[in-house]
Amino acid sequence: MITTPALPSLCSPVQTLRYARQMSDRHEARYIGHNLLGGWMVVVLLSCVALTSLTGYLFTTDLLWGHDWLADLHIALSWSMVGLVALHLLGVIMTSYRHRENLVRAMIAGIKTAPAGDDVM
Repeated sequence: MITTPALPSLCSPVQTLRYARQMSDRHEARYIGHNLLGGWMVVVLLSCVALTSLTGYLFTTDLLWGHDWLADLHIALSWSMVGLVALHLLGVIMTSYRHRENLVRAMIAGIKTAPAGDDVM
């Protein structure tokens, strides 16, 4: 049987902050797909990749060639992406540890432990 991956859970900022507080209290729910913070991380990372690509492309155009502000923006976006990737990796490690599951293996294989108890689909 072929299954499709779960879509990221995008909720309101209030719900996401509530989830972050639950994580700090060590009472967060286990999600089968991305948790609330992970869902927003996907959006932010993809946006950062898109903007970094766009600024890199714009720097090659005749209109914006050699503009310092564009180069500075491109560099800032690139370093932001490095920081976001580091945060993402920390989140994967922390969530793997907290829920006692190998999320890296789940990402590669596409198979995760079946939901149980109060797990969220």
